[in-house]
Amino acid sequence: MENKKGAAGMQVIYLVGLVFMFCLSLTVADYDEMALESVAAEKNDGNNDMQTYIVWVQKPTSQKFSAESHEDLESWYQSFLPETDANSNQLMKQRMIYAYHNVATGFAARLTPEEVKTMETIEGFVSARPEKILPLQTTHSPDFLGLHQGFGLWEATNYGEGVIIGLLDTGITPDHPSFSDEGMPPPPAKWKGKCEFNGTLCNNKLIGARNFMGVGKGQPSPGPPFDLDGHGTHTSSTAAGRFVEGASVFGQANGTAAGMAPKAHLAVYKVCTGFGCAEADIMAALDVAVDDGVDVLSLSLGGPSIPFYKDVIAIGAFAAIQKGIFFSCAGGNSGPFNRSLSNEAPWILTVGASTTDRILKSEAQIGDDKNNHFDGKSFSQPQDFDSKVTLPLVYAGSVGNQPSAFCKEWTLENVEGKIVLCETGGGVTNIAKGEEVKRAGGAAMILMNQETDGFSTLAESHALPTTHVSYAAGLQIKSYISSTSSPTATILFNGTVIGDALAPRVAFFSSRGPNKASPGILKPDIIGPGVDILAAWPVSVDNATQSKATFNIISGTSMACPHLSGIAALVKSSHPDWSPAAIKSAIMTTADVLNLAGLPIVDQDQNPANVFAMGAGHVNPSKANDPGLIYDTQAEDYIPYLCGLNYTDKEIQIITQQKVNCSQVGVISEAQLNYPSFSIKIGSNESQSQYYTRTVRNVGPASSTYNLDLLVPHKMGMSVNPGVLTFTEVNQEITFHVEFIAQDGAGKDGVAFGQGYLKWVSDKHNVTSPIAVVFD
Repeated sequence: MENKKGAAGMQVIYLVGLVFMFCLSLTVADYDEMALESVAAEKNDGNNDMQTYIVWVQKPTSQKFSAESHEDLESWYQSFLPETDANSNQLMKQRMIYAYHNVATGFAARLTPEEVKTMETIEGFVSARPEKILPLQTTHSPDFLGLHQGFGLWEATNYGEGVIIGLLDTGITPDHPSFSDEGMPPPPAKWKGKCEFNGTLCNNKLIGARNFMGVGKGQPSPGPPFDLDGHGTHTSSTAAGRFVEGASVFGQANGTAAGMAPKAHLAVYKVCTGFGCAEADIMAALDVAVDDGVDVLSLSLGGPSIPFYKDVIAIGAFAAIQKGIFFSCAGGNSGPFNRSLSNEAPWILTVGASTTDRILKSEAQIGDDKNNHFDGKSFSQPQDFDSKVTLPLVYAGSVGNQPSAFCKEWTLENVEGKIVLCETGGGVTNIAKGEEVKRAGGAAMILMNQETDGFSTLAESHALPTTHVSYAAGLQIKSYISSTSSPTATILFNGTVIGDALAPRVAFFSSRGPNKASPGILKPDIIGPGVDILAAWPVSVDNATQSKATFNIISGTSMACPHLSGIAALVKSSHPDWSPAAIKSAIMTTADVLNLAGLPIVDQDQNPANVFAMGAGHVNPSKANDPGLIYDTQAEDYIPYLCGLNYTDKEIQIITQQKVNCSQVGVISEAQLNYPSFSIKIGSNESQSQYYTRTVRNVGPASSTYNLDLLVPHKMGMSVNPGVLTFTEVNQEITFHVEFIAQDGAGKDGVAFGQGYLKWVSDKHNVTSPIAVVFD
């Protein structure tokens, strides 16, 4: 009986975890619709018109309220709430969900649209809008990134010791060995956070754990932040998990698991379930985390592109970087479509996803010719499947009572004992397709990509023997089925294979630029491992062990983000005085643009990936720790940039928490921000030059000389002055000027954009800034 309960528990958590894989097939529009539906369904409190609003107000200016006092600030917030009867004070406390003190001037409350309309007339009110629900977006990746025990960057930074990484996610499994504190020092004296777990579940590794799910004034405690979904445990161990030997799933990807910063401290803030993350909870967790004393914040979540003054993550991140906290976010899983990014603010590191050189390999062999086979992937590789026996092969789009190429539920018939070719997409998860094939009596499944997904495949745990192949392979298999009256196939399982020469590749699902919210800032910033990542999981997904050392393999920019958060912690440990912008610059300007074969990194179509897919390139941790030069930006530098986005003074005030007068502070174009990349827009008849400046600071040898290396984008001319940077001391700054000149015919030859780079080269360093030119 106990074993049955354990297996059932395993199944429940694993299936919920698959929600994150399903997110890979959703579009930004789907996310937005889900958000609106969730708000309508979850936040009415028994009143059809009442829902949770996030309200932004000005800081109090009267002597009655002090902006420095938490009690006064809450009283100021309450003055905006409706007074409906004699018990109004109690009612106001029930209405108020969160009062924000650190990352925003405002609050979350349950209100009706009519009450918000009345609130707009009160002096000090800025804006209000209904809350949305935002979606959630390893053994080998440290080796792949050049991180090795006992030497190199890990040894130089002592594995990130002393740095505190805060993660907002679905909670954590505190007793997993990835979060052991053996050999860990106590947290730094600055730490002010709390642990809501009982007993000794928090320790010198997991130093903070808070649950913000449904918490708020007048609400019952939601209990400790245990992870019931798996996502938070996975991301936490990816960022900062300890060394755990013998990590594997279904016997695959066996090795020693470790996060990017194994000796960094962890603080976890639960704000999500498998179905999403409420904006009010996100803002409340950020409000606390900034005050707790974290050094890095990692958020593997985010919604569609919106203006920064409406984006709770961008607003919270701006407050965080003002306190020196590095902020890393997933770029989204809505690729490979252009303009599909989340988290586009320039003060955030926006992370895309790439592969490693490890493949969980399987092959589809068609017919009796052993040389006629197609590479694929599969997470679960059953030992009892006889690959020597060929089976009848059918295409799902040609069989069943309602022929469905997508293998939708209850559509397949007459597939008993056969291998079924199914297509990805159609609003059906890959896992569910396999379940339908199994229900209908199929023996195995070949899963083929849609055209947009190209050659980018995933290793997943299917209900029956499966291989996931490329779109090109799928077309050939379909052609073979049509060419013969008795098509046959089998699946070969090859286990874990290391050495994909084309790694890293950009994942098909990784969201792409250009940046919708701010086209003059190139996004994503960077790519990192996010495909088939093995990391800690709350339970055993293969039911093969009663050990607490349980792992799972999943994919998404959710997995790429904590890789970069952990790497930022290593750089922060080595350079504690560097600003968040300086750390971002170091990561971006040292990125790799070539794969293991020495060729340009490719995308899902095996074409060279463009800058809107990979930003500056693939992260190189060791180089990031020694960049030579950095492009730095302070919080106040963003204000004229925000003015340049044509935001109103009030809209900017929501982000900055201070009064802003754009007519006084001035305006700069987006591309004038001292960013480590360039994103330029050229009009169809533009003939005038565009001029920008950049300032770099020497963090390498005191006496250094850098020479210019340019790759000029298509149909453009460029000049840079000076062409040589000569430094004589550490921290010396030099400003250089860049001119972009559109050539005749620019934008008129059918080419939508051009790309290139501006590189400063010394005898020890290459400092590279990618360039994107969009022809309008």
